[in-house]
Amino acid sequence: MSKVGIIMGSKSDYPVMEEAAKVLKELGVDYELNIVSAHRTPNKMMEYSKNAHKKNIGVIIAGAGGAAHLPGMVASNSHLPVIGVPIKSRNSIDGWDSVLSILQMPGGVPVATVALDGAKNAGILAAQILAISNPNLSEKLKKFKSDLADKVVKDDSTL
Repeated sequence: MSKVGIIMGSKSDYPVMEEAAKVLKELGVDYELNIVSAHRTPNKMMEYSKNAHKKNIGVIIAGAGGAAHLPGMVASNSHLPVIGVPIKSRNSIDGWDSVLSILQMPGGVPVATVALDGAKNAGILAAQILAISNPNLSEKLKKFKSDLADKVVKDDSTL
């Protein structure tokens, strides 16, 4: 099975992006974590995005705050699906700059965008993309969703 590449612009993004890693681990999906800054290490970013598929990566999750160019720049250099996680960073304008930078991509360069600080959903979406060709992962996701429903029913019964 392909793995997921989780990248972020700086170490300060890790507490948010760690949520994607946690859910992928729970689902049994291999992943790798890297710091790849669009602004401070553009050559590394170009190398990563052009060659991720050679490392058996099937989906890239890219988290970034502020101007948040990382997801879009990676998507412009890769044929792999890219999921952008806007991050509310210390230099952010309430997170809206990150959301709009990732969401408003030009035609031909799609980035699937999750909610502000929504790395958990990015991990789930990455697993769903990989599950299209992996029946075992598809079953794990069905159970994951069923467990979510069971929790709501249980919580309701305690009111």
